[in-house]
Amino acid sequence: MRLHRNALVSAVVLTVLAASALSASADERYIIGSKRGTAHAREVVMARGKSIALELSRHSAVVANLSDAAVAELRKDANLTIEVDARRYMFAGAAEVVPFGISMVQADQLSDAAAAGIKVCIIDSGYNYGHEDLSTASNVTGTNDSGSGPWNQDGSGHGTHVAGTISALANGTGVVGVLPNGTVKLHIVRVFGDDGTWAYSSSLITAVETCRNNGADVISMSLGGSTKSRFEENAFKSAYAAGVLSIAAAGNDGNTRMSYPASYASVVSVAAIDANKAVADFSQKNSQVEVAAPGVAIKSTVPMGTGSLTTLTVGAGSFESSAMDGSPLGTATGPLVDCGIGDSACPGGGGQVCLIQRGTISFADKVLNCQAGGGAAAVVYNNEAGMLYGTLGETATTIPSAGVSDVDGAELLTLAGASATLAVAADNYASWDGTSMATPHVSGVAALVWSHFPSCTNADIRTALGASAQDLGAAGRDTSYGYGLIQAKAAYDYLTANPCGGGGSCSAAGESCSSDSDCCSGSCRVRRGVGTCQ
Repeated sequence: MRLHRNALVSAVVLTVLAASALSASADERYIIGSKRGTAHAREVVMARGKSIALELSRHSAVVANLSDAAVAELRKDANLTIEVDARRYMFAGAAEVVPFGISMVQADQLSDAAAAGIKVCIIDSGYNYGHEDLSTASNVTGTNDSGSGPWNQDGSGHGTHVAGTISALANGTGVVGVLPNGTVKLHIVRVFGDDGTWAYSSSLITAVETCRNNGADVISMSLGGSTKSRFEENAFKSAYAAGVLSIAAAGNDGNTRMSYPASYASVVSVAAIDANKAVADFSQKNSQVEVAAPGVAIKSTVPMGTGSLTTLTVGAGSFESSAMDGSPLGTATGPLVDCGIGDSACPGGGGQVCLIQRGTISFADKVLNCQAGGGAAAVVYNNEAGMLYGTLGETATTIPSAGVSDVDGAELLTLAGASATLAVAADNYASWDGTSMATPHVSGVAALVWSHFPSCTNADIRTALGASAQDLGAAGRDTSYGYGLIQAKAAYDYLTANPCGGGGSCSAAGESCSSDSDCCSGSCRVRRGVGTCQ
């Protein structure tokens, strides 16, 4: 799983710890559904001395921890449907800037003056209420999932980063989001706690119900997992039938595996591309990918003071740099010294700024070797095209460290011996990678376009987004980009030319079709002469 680079290491550690904790228990968590209703499901579970963790009344189901023996016994009852409660993982002020992704999806070409008529529900790790660049008006509400913590706090920063891409304010500070005037309605459902990166699929089902109960038009989910859940799939199918447009991250494993909820037919699956419109190496590539959006080096809001602002000057020049995740704050000045690959103590005699090439050993070990040679700061340059965004993981270092691009690294090599200053200061913004970062671009654009066409259905908006996307990769829909890069103005133009209610609407999952063009998902499956949208 890829979040941002520091969160990647933390996520792996937390997931291993969580798995270890679960393995210590003899019981696993299951969703138990009954054809005879929720009361019957509750009765059969409690009759075996088990407590109910959660009720999914709309789905005639309960959630409980059960032993293997209990599961085997309950499976004999033809009235019951039992499945493992699958985990869902979290996909990790200067003058105001417009992040490249906002322009790339054409959000700056449409007014969001009518955005007050749309509500976006963000299911994530919370919202840093009080952030200088996020609304605290009455149009922002939220719900706490049991055990996750207050919705208006965010220990990991993930949900706050997502929220900023959707709605960071045009207030002269920080960044702007897709909908920057502060009137779009947000409802925050917190399912991730500060000390973990996964939640159960039953928690996600409950969160979807909460979004629906609070009037959501769009549900944004920068999360997922590889295990499919029938109960979860039905929850999203029901939400889609009720008029909700659900949008989720395609996944960050860089393979062709399906990720859920993104890969359900009733959910829009979002791939990540970089500033050059090339699919990110970590982005999932499969038949359910529907659209693509910027998801590499996306600058957005993080909880106040948890981001970093980095400046690097060498001689008379300034160079773009990015602090290593985990770097201490501070400023250091000294002669720039070429330390090669950084696999041993860096020369220089002490007080030097170490210039190190990426490769062979970890970033943390490179910085430690700089320290071992008396270095005051470390600058690591990329050995492949583009900016280097590195992480120190769990390693503690004492000097500021940052990454630079391959091009700047080559220039810095020619400046060895010149005076260099690296400063890493606290900030309220950060640049992260992931399909998690691509998803809010699409969620925001869907809400923006919908605000101009309030009579359209969720299926109409979904059709417009796919039909107007900028085709990338192989001609037509493909597994890397789906229909292509989401385009707000192009979708607006499409709906202007093809008004809702004019016969241009597509069929939802489960409805009849004769070809892929009939389906909102773009997939018509024909069996024995009968076509059904998938």
